[in-house]
Amino acid sequence: MSLKENIEVKKVVQFLEEIKINIIEKELGNTFLPGLELGPNCIYIDYEKLLYPGDILHEAGHLAVTTSAERKLVGTTEIPSEWPTQGDEIAAILWSYGALHYLELPLEFVFHPNGYRDQSQWFISNFSSGTYMGLPLLEWMGLCLGKEKAEKEQKSPFPAMQKWLRD
Repeated sequence: MSLKENIEVKKVVQFLEEIKINIIEKELGNTFLPGLELGPNCIYIDYEKLLYPGDILHEAGHLAVTTSAERKLVGTTEIPSEWPTQGDEIAAILWSYGALHYLELPLEFVFHPNGYRDQSQWFISNFSSGTYMGLPLLEWMGLCLGKEKAEKEQKSPFPAMQKWLRD
């Protein structure tokens, strides 16, 4: 069975399209993550080369935490050379955890053993225990609420997301 037909991949692709991140199937050469490349508000996927479907959510996290103005520049020469920053990376990791929670997918789907510089188990352990490194950053971006603010506003705290894309 092709990864394109995988039930988890279909769930992820449908979700991303619902939140207005375009998925474009395309033949890709060598890319940083096999079978994936980011473009202006889109993710290019080469299902024949894709090794880890969870990487789709992580890459979507990069688009989601990027301002709408810069999101249109991703994959072009106009995107600032420092993009993504370390803060963007942390926010994308946390965003992908929020997406996993929302989609009811296992943490290992994104945090597979061959990713995150052999720190996948560390992320799984932290997130499973409710330790959300970088939460103030994601909250500052207006995407979610920490526990205290959520209680004040009578809304659900992270990992629930208030919105999926940064303005």
